[in-house]
Amino acid sequence: MIEFVVPLFNERESLMRLHRQLQEVSLSREYTRRYIYVNDGSTDDSQRLLAELAAADKDVTVIELSRNFGHQAALSAGLDAATGDIVISLDGDGQHPPSLIPEMLKLHEGGCDIVQARRMDERKSAGFIKRLCSRAFYRILSSVGEVEIAEGSSDFRLLSRRALDALRRLPEYHRFFRGMVVWIGFPTAVIPYEPAMRMEGESKYTYRKMLHLAADGLFSFSLMPLRIGLLLGLGFILAAAVELFYVAYFWLSGFRELLVPGWSSLILILTVSSAINMILIGILGIYVGMIFREVKRRPVYLVRSKTP
Repeated sequence: MIEFVVPLFNERESLMRLHRQLQEVSLSREYTRRYIYVNDGSTDDSQRLLAELAAADKDVTVIELSRNFGHQAALSAGLDAATGDIVISLDGDGQHPPSLIPEMLKLHEGGCDIVQARRMDERKSAGFIKRLCSRAFYRILSSVGEVEIAEGSSDFRLLSRRALDALRRLPEYHRFFRGMVVWIGFPTAVIPYEPAMRMEGESKYTYRKMLHLAADGLFSFSLMPLRIGLLLGLGFILAAAVELFYVAYFWLSGFRELLVPGWSSLILILTVSSAINMILIGILGIYVGMIFREVKRRPVYLVRSKTP
Protein backbone atom coordinates (compact mmCIF):
# COMPACT_ATOMS: atom_id res chain seq x y z
CA MET A 1 0.00 0.00 0.00
CA ILE A 2 1.16 3.52 -0.82
CA GLU A 3 0.25 6.31 1.57
CA PHE A 4 0.41 9.98 0.67
CA VAL A 5 1.15 12.19 3.67
CA VAL A 6 0.17 15.84 3.11
CA PRO A 7 0.63 18.41 5.90
CA LEU A 8 -1.27 21.62 5.21
CA PHE A 9 -2.05 24.97 6.76
CA ASN A 10 -4.77 27.22 5.29
CA GLU A 11 -4.71 25.52 1.88
CA ARG A 12 -8.46 25.57 1.28
CA GLU A 13 -8.09 26.86 -2.28
CA SER A 14 -5.77 24.10 -3.50
CA LEU A 15 -6.92 21.14 -1.40
CA MET A 16 -9.46 19.54 -3.74
CA ARG A 17 -7.34 20.13 -6.83
CA LEU A 18 -4.33 18.48 -5.19
CA HIS A 19 -6.43 15.49 -4.13
CA ARG A 20 -7.63 15.00 -7.71
CA GLN A 21 -4.05 15.10 -8.95
CA LEU A 22 -3.04 12.43 -6.45
CA GLN A 23 -5.99 10.28 -7.51
CA GLU A 24 -4.91 10.60 -11.13
CA VAL A 25 -1.37 9.35 -10.48
CA SER A 26 -0.88 6.18 -12.51
CA LEU A 27 0.02 3.22 -10.31
CA SER A 28 0.37 -0.46 -11.09
CA ARG A 29 -2.41 -2.73 -9.88
CA GLU A 30 -0.28 -4.17 -7.07
CA TYR A 31 -0.48 -0.85 -5.24
CA THR A 32 -3.45 0.38 -3.26
CA ARG A 33 -3.44 3.95 -2.08
CA ARG A 34 -4.38 5.89 1.01
CA TYR A 35 -4.29 9.61 1.74
CA ILE A 36 -3.34 11.13 5.09
CA TYR A 37 -4.04 14.85 5.38
CA VAL A 38 -2.73 16.67 8.46
CA ASN A 39 -4.47 19.93 9.27
CA ASP A 40 -1.86 21.97 11.13
CA GLY A 41 -4.27 24.28 12.95
CA SER A 42 -5.72 25.97 9.87
CA THR A 43 -7.79 29.08 10.51
CA ASP A 44 -9.78 28.91 7.27
CA ASP A 45 -12.40 26.24 6.48
CA SER A 46 -9.82 23.62 5.44
CA GLN A 47 -11.06 21.28 8.18
CA ARG A 48 -14.61 21.38 6.82
CA LEU A 49 -13.41 20.49 3.34
CA LEU A 50 -11.22 17.73 4.74
CA ALA A 51 -14.15 16.30 6.69
CA GLU A 52 -16.26 16.27 3.51
CA LEU A 53 -13.41 14.63 1.63
CA ALA A 54 -13.05 11.91 4.28
CA ALA A 55 -16.81 11.29 4.23
CA ALA A 56 -16.79 10.89 0.44
CA ASP A 57 -13.62 8.79 0.17
CA LYS A 58 -12.96 5.87 2.51
CA ASP A 59 -9.27 5.98 1.64
CA VAL A 60 -8.83 9.45 3.16
CA THR A 61 -7.69 9.94 6.75
CA VAL A 62 -7.77 13.42 8.27
CA ILE A 63 -5.69 14.34 11.31
CA GLU A 64 -6.51 17.68 12.89
CA LEU A 65 -3.88 19.07 15.27
CA SER A 66 -4.98 21.09 18.29
CA ARG A 67 -3.10 24.18 17.06
CA ASN A 68 -0.44 25.23 14.58
CA PHE A 69 2.65 23.25 15.61
CA GLY A 70 4.64 23.90 12.43
CA HIS A 71 5.32 22.04 9.21
CA GLN A 72 7.81 19.52 10.61
CA ALA A 73 5.50 18.63 13.51
CA ALA A 74 2.55 18.16 11.13
CA LEU A 75 4.72 15.98 8.92
CA SER A 76 5.64 13.94 12.01
CA ALA A 77 1.95 13.41 12.77
CA GLY A 78 1.33 12.09 9.27
CA LEU A 79 4.35 9.79 9.29
CA ASP A 80 3.42 8.43 12.72
CA ALA A 81 -0.04 7.53 11.41
CA ALA A 82 1.27 5.84 8.27
CA THR A 83 1.04 2.05 8.14
CA GLY A 84 1.75 1.37 4.46
CA ASP A 85 4.71 -0.29 2.82
CA ILE A 86 5.58 2.95 1.00
CA VAL A 87 5.01 6.49 2.24
CA ILE A 88 5.28 9.57 0.03
CA SER A 89 5.21 12.99 1.69
CA LEU A 90 4.49 16.20 -0.19
CA ASP A 91 3.26 19.71 0.57
CA GLY A 92 -0.31 20.82 0.13
CA ASP A 93 0.37 23.88 -2.04
CA GLY A 94 0.85 21.96 -5.30
CA GLN A 95 4.52 22.85 -5.81
CA HIS A 96 5.54 19.21 -5.44
CA PRO A 97 4.42 17.62 -8.73
CA PRO A 98 2.53 14.31 -8.25
CA SER A 99 3.54 13.40 -11.81
CA LEU A 100 6.98 12.57 -10.41
CA ILE A 101 5.62 9.76 -8.23
CA PRO A 102 5.78 6.89 -10.83
CA GLU A 103 9.46 7.62 -11.39
CA MET A 104 10.06 7.64 -7.62
CA LEU A 105 8.42 4.23 -7.40
CA LYS A 106 10.71 2.88 -10.13
CA LEU A 107 13.76 3.99 -8.15
CA HIS A 108 12.32 2.36 -5.04
CA GLU A 109 11.73 -0.90 -6.91
CA GLY A 110 15.37 -0.71 -7.96
CA GLY A 111 16.46 -1.00 -4.34
CA CYS A 112 16.29 2.50 -2.85
CA ASP A 113 14.64 2.89 0.55
CA ILE A 114 14.59 6.67 0.20
CA VAL A 115 13.89 8.69 -2.93
CA GLN A 116 14.55 12.35 -2.25
CA ALA A 117 13.18 15.01 -4.59
CA ARG A 118 15.51 17.94 -5.20
CA ARG A 119 14.49 21.34 -6.53
CA MET A 120 16.50 22.30 -9.59
CA ASP A 121 14.95 25.64 -10.55
CA GLU A 122 13.36 27.79 -7.87
CA ARG A 123 12.94 30.91 -9.97
CA LYS A 124 9.25 30.17 -10.49
CA SER A 125 8.49 29.56 -6.84
CA ALA A 126 10.89 31.72 -4.82
CA GLY A 127 12.35 35.19 -4.87
CA PHE A 128 16.02 36.04 -5.22
CA ILE A 129 16.62 36.53 -1.49
CA LYS A 130 14.95 33.22 -0.60
CA ARG A 131 16.99 31.35 -3.22
CA LEU A 132 20.21 32.98 -2.03
CA CYS A 133 19.53 32.18 1.64
CA SER A 134 18.56 28.59 0.80
CA ARG A 135 21.73 28.04 -1.22
CA ALA A 136 23.92 29.51 1.53
CA PHE A 137 22.21 27.43 4.23
CA TYR A 138 22.71 24.08 2.49
CA ARG A 139 26.34 24.86 1.72
CA ILE A 140 27.08 25.87 5.30
CA LEU A 141 25.29 22.86 6.78
CA SER A 142 27.01 20.45 4.41
CA SER A 143 30.38 21.99 5.31
CA VAL A 144 30.10 22.03 9.10
CA GLY A 145 27.30 19.55 9.87
CA GLU A 146 27.19 15.84 10.58
CA VAL A 147 25.34 15.14 7.34
CA GLU A 148 25.66 16.32 3.77
CA ILE A 149 22.32 17.49 2.41
CA ALA A 150 21.91 18.08 -1.29
CA GLU A 151 21.16 21.68 -2.16
CA GLY A 152 17.50 22.14 -2.98
CA SER A 153 16.32 19.14 -0.93
CA SER A 154 12.67 19.31 0.05
CA ASP A 155 10.13 17.39 2.08
CA PHE A 156 8.89 15.71 -1.10
CA ARG A 157 10.24 12.18 -0.71
CA LEU A 158 9.46 8.48 -0.76
CA LEU A 159 10.22 6.30 2.26
CA SER A 160 10.14 2.53 2.46
CA ARG A 161 8.64 0.86 5.51
CA ARG A 162 12.00 0.07 7.08
CA ALA A 163 13.30 3.59 6.44
CA LEU A 164 10.19 5.08 8.04
CA ASP A 165 10.50 2.76 11.05
CA ALA A 166 14.11 3.87 11.50
CA LEU A 167 13.15 7.52 11.14
CA ARG A 168 10.44 7.21 13.77
CA ARG A 169 13.03 5.98 16.27
CA LEU A 170 14.64 9.44 16.34
CA PRO A 171 13.03 11.10 19.35
CA GLU A 172 14.21 14.72 19.09
CA TYR A 173 11.82 17.57 19.69
CA HIS A 174 13.42 19.90 17.13
CA ARG A 175 12.64 18.15 13.85
CA PHE A 176 14.56 18.75 10.63
CA PHE A 177 13.55 15.83 8.41
CA ARG A 178 15.86 16.77 5.56
CA GLY A 179 18.80 16.08 7.85
CA MET A 180 17.22 13.19 9.76
CA VAL A 181 16.49 11.28 6.56
CA VAL A 182 20.13 11.57 5.50
CA TRP A 183 21.37 10.65 9.00
CA ILE A 184 19.64 7.23 9.09
CA GLY A 185 21.80 6.23 6.13
CA PHE A 186 19.52 3.97 4.08
CA PRO A 187 20.09 3.55 0.30
CA THR A 188 18.97 6.81 -1.27
CA ALA A 189 18.31 8.14 -4.75
CA VAL A 190 17.94 11.82 -5.57
CA ILE A 191 15.51 12.83 -8.26
CA PRO A 192 15.43 16.38 -9.68
CA TYR A 193 12.27 18.34 -10.31
CA GLU A 194 11.18 21.84 -11.19
CA PRO A 195 8.77 23.21 -8.59
CA ALA A 196 5.43 24.26 -10.00
CA MET A 197 3.69 27.49 -9.19
CA ARG A 198 1.40 27.46 -6.18
CA MET A 199 -2.07 26.33 -7.14
CA GLU A 200 -3.80 29.09 -5.21
CA GLY A 201 -3.09 31.70 -2.58
CA GLU A 202 0.23 32.80 -1.13
CA SER A 203 2.95 30.90 0.67
CA LYS A 204 2.34 30.44 4.39
CA TYR A 205 6.03 29.74 4.93
CA THR A 206 7.24 33.13 6.14
CA TYR A 207 10.86 34.19 6.51
CA ARG A 208 10.48 33.77 10.27
CA LYS A 209 9.45 30.13 9.85
CA MET A 210 12.31 29.60 7.42
CA LEU A 211 14.78 30.97 9.97
CA HIS A 212 13.37 28.68 12.67
CA LEU A 213 13.74 25.66 10.39
CA ALA A 214 17.28 26.68 9.41
CA ALA A 215 18.24 27.14 13.06
CA ASP A 216 16.84 23.70 13.97
CA GLY A 217 18.81 22.15 11.13
CA LEU A 218 22.08 23.92 11.95
CA PHE A 219 22.03 23.47 15.72
CA SER A 220 20.69 19.90 15.56
CA PHE A 221 23.32 18.61 13.15
CA SER A 222 26.40 20.68 13.94
CA LEU A 223 28.53 21.73 16.93
CA MET A 224 30.44 24.22 14.81
CA PRO A 225 28.77 27.27 16.42
CA LEU A 226 30.29 26.22 19.74
CA ARG A 227 33.72 25.86 18.13
CA ILE A 228 33.54 29.45 16.94
CA GLY A 229 34.50 30.51 20.47
CA LEU A 230 37.70 28.51 20.32
CA LEU A 231 38.65 30.00 16.94
CA LEU A 232 37.93 33.56 18.06
CA GLY A 233 39.81 32.98 21.31
CA LEU A 234 42.85 31.79 19.39
CA GLY A 235 42.56 34.85 17.16
CA PHE A 236 42.61 37.17 20.17
CA ILE A 237 45.60 35.34 21.64
CA LEU A 238 47.44 35.87 18.35
CA ALA A 239 46.51 39.57 18.31
CA ALA A 240 47.70 39.94 21.92
CA ALA A 241 51.00 38.28 21.05
CA VAL A 242 51.52 40.68 18.15
CA GLU A 243 50.77 43.63 20.44
CA LEU A 244 53.18 42.27 23.06
CA PHE A 245 56.04 42.00 20.57
CA TYR A 246 55.23 45.47 19.27
CA VAL A 247 55.48 47.05 22.74
CA ALA A 248 58.55 44.99 23.65
CA TYR A 249 60.32 46.28 20.54
CA PHE A 250 59.91 49.91 21.63
CA TRP A 251 61.03 49.15 25.19
CA LEU A 252 64.12 47.19 24.17
CA SER A 253 65.16 49.63 21.42
CA GLY A 254 65.08 52.64 23.77
CA PHE A 255 62.13 54.44 22.18
CA ARG A 256 59.83 54.30 25.19
CA GLU A 257 58.81 57.94 24.73
CA LEU A 258 57.09 56.98 21.48
CA LEU A 259 54.65 54.75 23.35
CA VAL A 260 51.47 56.81 23.73
CA PRO A 261 48.76 55.41 26.00
CA GLY A 262 46.42 53.63 23.60
CA TRP A 263 43.03 54.68 24.84
CA SER A 264 41.35 54.23 21.43
CA SER A 265 42.86 50.81 20.77
CA LEU A 266 41.95 49.69 24.28
CA ILE A 267 38.32 50.73 23.86
CA LEU A 268 38.19 49.04 20.45
CA ILE A 269 39.57 45.77 21.81
CA LEU A 270 37.18 45.83 24.78
CA THR A 271 34.20 46.52 22.52
CA VAL A 272 35.08 43.77 20.05
CA SER A 273 35.84 41.21 22.76
CA SER A 274 32.60 42.08 24.61
CA ALA A 275 30.59 41.67 21.39
CA ILE A 276 32.20 38.29 20.74
CA ASN A 277 31.44 37.17 24.31
CA MET A 278 27.79 38.16 23.91
CA ILE A 279 27.54 36.27 20.63
CA LEU A 280 29.07 33.16 22.15
CA ILE A 281 26.82 33.37 25.21
CA GLY A 282 23.85 33.63 22.84
CA ILE A 283 24.98 30.57 20.88
CA LEU A 284 25.48 28.62 24.10
CA GLY A 285 22.05 29.78 25.27
CA ILE A 286 20.43 28.37 22.12
CA TYR A 287 21.96 24.95 22.76
CA VAL A 288 20.93 25.07 26.43
CA GLY A 289 17.41 26.07 25.39
CA MET A 290 17.21 23.17 22.95
CA ILE A 291 18.40 20.79 25.65
CA PHE A 292 15.79 22.24 28.01
CA ARG A 293 13.03 21.53 25.51
CA GLU A 294 14.31 18.01 24.94
CA VAL A 295 14.45 17.04 28.62
CA LYS A 296 10.88 18.24 29.23
CA ARG A 297 9.77 15.48 26.81
CA ARG A 298 6.72 17.34 25.63
CA PRO A 299 5.03 15.80 22.58
CA VAL A 300 5.94 17.27 19.20
CA TYR A 301 2.23 17.67 18.39
CA LEU A 302 -1.23 17.06 19.86
CA VAL A 303 -4.16 15.66 17.89
CA ARG A 304 -7.60 17.21 18.30
CA SER A 305 -9.45 14.80 16.05
CA LYS A 306 -8.83 11.99 13.58
CA THR A 307 -11.20 10.85 10.81
CA PRO A 308 -11.76 7.99 10.41
